[in-house]
Amino acid sequence: MSEAREFRHNFRIYYEDTDCMGVVYHANYLRFFERARTELMRESGASVVDWQNRGLMFPIYSINVVFKNPARLGDEIRVISKPKALSAYRFGFDQRLELAKDGKLLVTAAVEVVCTDLAGSLQTLPELGFV
Repeated sequence: MSEAREFRHNFRIYYEDTDCMGVVYHANYLRFFERARTELMRESGASVVDWQNRGLMFPIYSINVVFKNPARLGDEIRVISKPKALSAYRFGFDQRLELAKDGKLLVTAAVEVVCTDLAGSLQTLPELGFV
């Protein structure tokens, strides 16, 4: 199997993303990681909506997040996502969030996703174009 490429997606931290101390509220990192995975799929040729129209969904199976440094109001951040095949039904993403200006590591996540039909029954992974 060939080495999967990394996908990069940038965001700006807005007031709505932060807590009373001006740092990103911890749960919002999950949104940033999700948004980056969604963009990765779209850039690979089939959006989440396209897959739904084909009768498939990709719900989260597990997430492990490690917080190293906070992102702050006004920061430009970059999420780097590297997909990997895990089984006939499951694939994963190694994701990291860093400051765009200097690459300082802020948060990492190991995310596992399964393939199901719209009723939630496990399905064999189709050709996704990125794993």
